[in-house]
This record gives sequence, C-alpha cells and structure tokens, in this order.
Amino acid sequence: MKHELVKDWMTRDVITTPSSTSLYAARRLMKEYRIRRLPIVDDGELVGIVTWGDLRGALPSEATTLSVGEINYQLSRTTLKGIMTPHPVTIGQNATVEDAARLLLAKKISALPVVDMAGNVIGIITESDIFRLAVRFWTNQEQAQAPAPEAPTIAAPQPNQMPELVRS
Repeated sequence: MKHELVKDWMTRDVITTPSSTSLYAARRLMKEYRIRRLPIVDDGELVGIVTWGDLRGALPSEATTLSVGEINYQLSRTTLKGIMTPHPVTIGQNATVEDAARLLLAKKISALPVVDMAGNVIGIITESDIFRLAVRFWTNQEQAQAPAPEAPTIAAPQPNQMPELVRS
C-alpha cells in the first residue's frame, strides 16, 4: 500500500468553477455532481477550494426570518470568493497515497487538488479515495490469509452403491 500513487486513485474528471460563481450556483453544481469539494479556478489557475461544509456555513440559519425569495436573492449575489479557502494545499500525481494521507491528516483537510508541473488541476484525491484503497488492501489481506478450501474426499463405496462425496 505504501507504493500506491495518487494518479492511480485520484478522480480525474474534476468539476471546477470560478471564484465569481454564486453560492446558489455552486450549491446546485455540487448537488448535481454529488461532490463535496469544489476547486476554484480563475483563468486556469487554482485559487481556492470550497467544501460542502463551507457552503452550509455560509447559508442562512434555518431559524432565519428571511423569506425563501430573500434567501435565494442573497445566495445568488454572494460569490465563492468570499467563502473559499485561498491557496489550497495541493499534491502531485506521482506522490504516494501515503504522502497524501499524511498531508490530509497534518493539515486537517479532506481533499487535495492534484496539480501538474505547471500548476493545472488534473485531479483531486479525497479521504474517500484513501478509504477505498484501505478497504481494497484489507480485503486482499483477508483473502490471502483465508485457508484454502479442503478437497472433498471420496467415501469407500459399499457393495452395489455409487461412491459419494464426503465433505469434512
């Protein structure tokens, strides 16, 4: 597991959006694509990242006295630039998944945009990707440790009787 590379476990078709995107549009985008982290790219450059938690924190409380129309107006006028985490921590595609996991733990974050040498976003690796790898590793370990099934033995036939399989 130590030698697994980020490029083999990252999501390649990354959904990105500019910092000028409204909270309303970002929320719709994240729901539509079922994602919880959204890299923010302006003019080809990674400038930030927004998580589902960031979005939730920016939404009005359920106890608000604002009407639905007022809330939607507010969401459509507020942009991601105001809530994004600027200059997100990134990782290269040839780093190991172990390096990615250590970075996620050290920085207390849930995802790393994967960038090429020019800084272009080419993927994203998340906690879920690392959990997938861990589960695969454990499954392979369990299968390797499982005892081999015993070969059936044939019982000695009785006179005028076909032999039958006996499983132990």
